[in-house]
Amino acid sequence: MPLPHPPHIPQVSILMPVRNEERYLQATLNSLYRQTLTDWELVAVDDGSCDSTPSILAAAASRDTRIHVIRREGGGLVAALNSGLAACRAHLLARLDGDDICHSRRLELQAAYLEDHPDTGLVACNFRHFPRTGLKQGMIDYEVWQNSLTSHPLIIRDLFVESPVVHPSIMTRRAILEKLEGYHDSGWPEDYDLWLRMAAANVQFARLPQTLLFWRDHPERATRTMDEYASHAFRSCKCHHLLNGFLQASTDIVIAGAGQEARAWQRLLAAAKVTVSTWLDVDPRKIGRILHGAPVLSPAELQLNGRKMIVAIGVRGAREQFRKVAEKRGWQEGVDFVCVA
Repeated sequence: MPLPHPPHIPQVSILMPVRNEERYLQATLNSLYRQTLTDWELVAVDDGSCDSTPSILAAAASRDTRIHVIRREGGGLVAALNSGLAACRAHLLARLDGDDICHSRRLELQAAYLEDHPDTGLVACNFRHFPRTGLKQGMIDYEVWQNSLTSHPLIIRDLFVESPVVHPSIMTRRAILEKLEGYHDSGWPEDYDLWLRMAAANVQFARLPQTLLFWRDHPERATRTMDEYASHAFRSCKCHHLLNGFLQASTDIVIAGAGQEARAWQRLLAAAKVTVSTWLDVDPRKIGRILHGAPVLSPAELQLNGRKMIVAIGVRGAREQFRKVAEKRGWQEGVDFVCVA
């Protein structure tokens, strides 16, 4: 009697948590049906939807055996992601949200890149917000900035500025997520926390130059509604990882900047018993003052003397200006200073 064939393992698993996405879900599913790489499975985790999302998913699964639905009675995004991750079978894992649209070649191009570059652990792609009507300038700036991070060194350089990749744009290796014990629920963005943990584990990042994800902007999007995505939560996440990495063993540091963002960092660091011993600024009205017991110096006056510096200047364009100043002073990014804004 012949042995039964082992179950087919797809080339790519798509992990998609959803909650109340009835308005956009069918368009997202349609973008998967159009993929040029057809050997995929979709693990859709319905996190307690109370609209027609469950029926849309059930109908899709009844028509397409590649679609698997996990129903949860709530529990939150991180729990939904980890539940779905445990059900994913492919070696390659792509993320997608239930309100976004994939270019038809997204899975093909990302899977081919990871197969051709075995040392790369995560590949993102360029993305574009839609609809463009009413899109705020800050979102446009974020799109331009993130799409400019075209290589691993650039992504690592700006790692603490903001999330350097859009979560639903990535494809990674499932083994990496399992080694890092999946997603963590720490009160801050679970995806950004994952990128920082990946970087600490020396995972290599890449980005495809093609626009392969269309990221829908709407008032109910998680990045607009969840406390975990507020600016203070991002800052807490950055601080946690800096204290366990770049600032490890530092008891006093320098902060470049003396505005609201820099002062917020001073408060966070003080709670961790890290003292700001010097402030750095280029504003002549601030230079020479004493702020929270520490002097405000100009770049020409500052001697690091082994201290680490974080750059918390929130003004548009200030980061690149600071990098020019740092180059003249011989300060090395990632060694002497890290930009956090």
